Amino acid sequence: MTERLYLFDTTLRDGAQTTGVDFTLDDKLKIAALLDDLGLDYIEGGYPGANPTDTALFAEKRSYRAGFTAFGMTKRAGRSAANDPGVAALLEAEADAICFVAKAWDYHVHVALGATLDENLEGIRDSVAAAKARGFEVMLDCEHFFDGFKANPAYALTCARTAFEAGARWVVLCDTNGGTLPEEVFEIVGEVARHVPGDHLGIHAHNDTEQAVANSLAAVRAGCRQIQGTMNGLGERCGNANLASIIPTLLLKTAYAERFSIGVSADRLTHLTSASRRLDELLNRSPNRHAPYVGASAFATKAGIHASAVMKEPETYEHVPPASVGNRRHVLVSEQAGKSNVLAELERVGLTVAKDDPRVARILDEVKERESLGYAYEGADASFFLLAKRMMGEVPVFFEVERFKVNVERRWNALGDLVSFSEATVKVKVGDEELISAAEGNGPINALDAALRKDLGKYQRFIEDLELVDFRVRILNGGTGAVTRVLIESKDGQGETWTTVGVSPNIIDASFQALTDSITYKLVKDGVGI
Repeated sequence: MTERLYLFDTTLRDGAQTTGVDFTLDDKLKIAALLDDLGLDYIEGGYPGANPTDTALFAEKRSYRAGFTAFGMTKRAGRSAANDPGVAALLEAEADAICFVAKAWDYHVHVALGATLDENLEGIRDSVAAAKARGFEVMLDCEHFFDGFKANPAYALTCARTAFEAGARWVVLCDTNGGTLPEEVFEIVGEVARHVPGDHLGIHAHNDTEQAVANSLAAVRAGCRQIQGTMNGLGERCGNANLASIIPTLLLKTAYAERFSIGVSADRLTHLTSASRRLDELLNRSPNRHAPYVGASAFATKAGIHASAVMKEPETYEHVPPASVGNRRHVLVSEQAGKSNVLAELERVGLTVAKDDPRVARILDEVKERESLGYAYEGADASFFLLAKRMMGEVPVFFEVERFKVNVERRWNALGDLVSFSEATVKVKVGDEELISAAEGNGPINALDAALRKDLGKYQRFIEDLELVDFRVRILNGGTGAVTRVLIESKDGQGETWTTVGVSPNIIDASFQALTDSITYKLVKDGVGI
């Protein structure tokens, strides 16, 4: 028999405290649906009454399989629960559950709240009871619990026990400052579980020592049966416990999989990578390539000897199958690569070449030569694909760029503001047709991209859905004559993404190389003929 663990997602509430993250109501609805589809048990939507977005979110009933949860403070000292506006907003919320937050550190009760210890306990007791009486499933986040326990264990325990005795379904122990270590979490949770049953205890860990996931798992081993966290580790300061790492660990690692069950099935786990990246896309953030399980580099192999082993037996360098979390293997082509890397990457991009084909060695030599000049194919799969196809004579010449020009001008506009203005002109030859296009942009690269894609003659209709989603620049050596590497990530209407690279002492020339490779890859990928 396995014990049930419950997963509580606070991306929409605690994740909203991430620097640079601002959710609209539409964002919250889309993300909630994404999380619900994974199979999470609770989705904390926000703080009704605290801002217009969250108030609107809880103004009508939302249909989710997960328990849709409203968050807010316990009643203030000197008021009854019935006369506290914050509690009233929670009790009127269209939610399945309410998660109250209350101080569990005596220092905070005195300094932050300016209340007595008994008044704080009264707030916990009365707020939980009021929500319970209205039919909500009730939880209490014991804020700063671990710091509070270290300072005054008796009072911290009393806060937790008061919530449980008042009817809270879950009493959640919060490492709010994120400074507690796993061995401390294990010991403290074990002590709390002697006073509050473990199947009523949760853990809410912050990541200030890069141990929020470890602390969450330590809490589970010590008795907690609810884990709170966020997708992609969003959250204040250094973030919260990352559910994108916790979920696959619980399902795929024997120590947890044989002992516990969760609401996320093995089938839904295969959607984890796409859900993680979809969240970043909605927030206009670049995904963390090095994120465990879901990052683009999570199953990437660079060294030739490693690649050779992975090709023979993936388990030599993979702790779980990439497909189990919806990710895929990358065998990178770089100056450290061997023939195994090249063969694996050729196979991945759909090019079948025999091991003893002399072109494999030539491609490897060309990659190493170009990487010595500053190119980086390990992060530019589309440019590697084109390089290999060109060496095999399999890339048509769709268009030729005869010349381009970019002007940047700083001037006063009609409103009296000093602005920078960019304009680009590109002359291309498509078959026997010569085409000249001009475009403006908010910068020289933007203007150049717009001009290049403005008119490609008979190929124009094939690139209408092409979109540039990321632009990264790296200076490879110092000085004003430095070599510049540009990586451009592109996307089409089907949601497929690819990356191209350009290198030059001139940043505009490097960008133009990557831009033309992106368009060419799109045409080759879609099987467009000349």
